[in-house]
Amino acid sequence: MTISTSVRRAGAALVASALAASLVAVGSPAGAVPSTSPAGHGATWLTKQLNRKGLVYNRQFKFNDYGLTADTVLGIDAIGGHKKDIRRARHGLARHVRGYTGKKAERYAGPTAKLAVVAQQTGGGARHFGGVNLVRRLAGLVATKAPVTGRIEDKSSFGDFANSIGQIFAVRALLKAHQANGQLALRFLLEQQCQAGFLRLNFNSDKTARAQGCGKGDPADTDVTALAVVELARVAHGHGKLEKALSKATRWLKRHQKANGSFGGGPSTSRANANSTGLAGWAFLTEHRCGAARHAAGWLARLQVRGHLAGTPLAGERGAIAYDRATLRTARHDGIDRTTRDQWRRAGSQAAPALLALSRCH
Repeated sequence: MTISTSVRRAGAALVASALAASLVAVGSPAGAVPSTSPAGHGATWLTKQLNRKGLVYNRQFKFNDYGLTADTVLGIDAIGGHKKDIRRARHGLARHVRGYTGKKAERYAGPTAKLAVVAQQTGGGARHFGGVNLVRRLAGLVATKAPVTGRIEDKSSFGDFANSIGQIFAVRALLKAHQANGQLALRFLLEQQCQAGFLRLNFNSDKTARAQGCGKGDPADTDVTALAVVELARVAHGHGKLEKALSKATRWLKRHQKANGSFGGGPSTSRANANSTGLAGWAFLTEHRCGAARHAAGWLARLQVRGHLAGTPLAGERGAIAYDRATLRTARHDGIDRTTRDQWRRAGSQAAPALLALSRCH
């Protein structure tokens, strides 16, 4: 990523709308787990990634990462506790709504949807967040004409980066707000679920094509499939087709869990990794599949920084979660620096909540 304003703005949209590493959000648990538990350590480490203004700052490329800030807040909130940190981050994001969702004529659907979820989940509505009505803005980014009725769309000179990740966040935010376009967005999202049960990441690039749903040969994506379960379970009641879709997605995830409990992601992240395993484990926990959830959490726990760390390169990093075993081995020798911290932050925001299964599934 370059540090020019225009490219950074496009990059922010890509991170929030296209990359599976930028996903996490579910409701808060009934009570926070002990701070000394694996999930508790993960939450504490995540709070340390927020600066005094409540934002995640990327020191390598020198910019505030609003999308990753949102993911971090939602991950912390799902584990429980740390309310002051969550408020600080909420206020930080509220000061940069336009910088994240689009200035002037630019409008990014994925970031708008995710920020609306943050606003709804962390103590307030999304109709007046940082002086912006995110619900109305998001509703205006939902297509209302065939053949793409219900599809979210970016309005930007950089192009349209919207995909199923942003669509999931949009469905949750709009249904939560009882917005009419939420039903349109939901119907379009359900078309992205393939017969096998997984959801695809990318929409049809041809918006004039009659067929806008999953097609033959579309690659499976663990992250998107798990995200749909994690995000939409709380708004599925009363929506029979959505409930069936989430059950089908959960069954697909269960069939594709590796013997050691881990998961790979999409075509470009097919090897076992903490991001995909974290989301899948989180989905199992959401759907009360405790056996599968604990199996995933057990694999993740072996990637978490723990033990006696004083005087080591990982001093001060207790609770961090590595992307994979190779990353953890390297960090034990070199520590976590500004060139690698971004990956650790993204892995932690997705994987730490999945560790709740170690405390809640017996």
